[in-house]
Amino acid sequence: MTVAASVFVIDDDLSVRKSLTRLIEAAGYTVTAFASAREFLRAQPAPGPCCLVLDVRMPGITGLDLQRTLAHAVHRIPVVFVTGHGDIAMSVRAMKAGAVDFLTKPFAAKDLLGAIQRAVERDTRDRGTEARARSIHARVETLTARERQVFALVVTGMLNKQIAAQLGVVEKTVKVHRARVMDKMRAGSLAELVRLADTVGVIVTTT
Repeated sequence: MTVAASVFVIDDDLSVRKSLTRLIEAAGYTVTAFASAREFLRAQPAPGPCCLVLDVRMPGITGLDLQRTLAHAVHRIPVVFVTGHGDIAMSVRAMKAGAVDFLTKPFAAKDLLGAIQRAVERDTRDRGTEARARSIHARVETLTARERQVFALVVTGMLNKQIAAQLGVVEKTVKVHRARVMDKMRAGSLAELVRLADTVGVIVTTT
């Protein structure tokens, strides 16, 4: 069973929260509304794809403040801004910081729902990428210190005999470690091993 994506609505105006909730729920999303950014930050993170529909100007922590805070989170939730008090400078700042859209009230329902769809699609892609990176990091953690050294040198394109000279071991030893690296990293080819290293930014000391 497919779970509906979650949309978090944050607006200090109760009537706005209610109208946005009705509109977004009618489009098939699970909606949770908050009266403030602080209230949202106390809530549990969503387990699946989600996005924020966020007012810019609110008492205390503003929408832009919250966006900056979330930028440092392990997982960055996509943001769709809605405001009745926006200006060009504010819009540019929000978009440069990664907002999916910046809508000025009154806006068409289709524009908001379109922005939410793009935000949820982005979050789905991001979560897939993050899950893959976590899986590759877990594989790296299974390597011994020597295997990590061989891994780092193999993905630079060095030959076994060059790696052996670099590490001060015999070529046969490098071949054994290389085979173990390929097996533990679940790589079927050197090209695939290089892609795995690029995904997680593998940099392993060789000294």
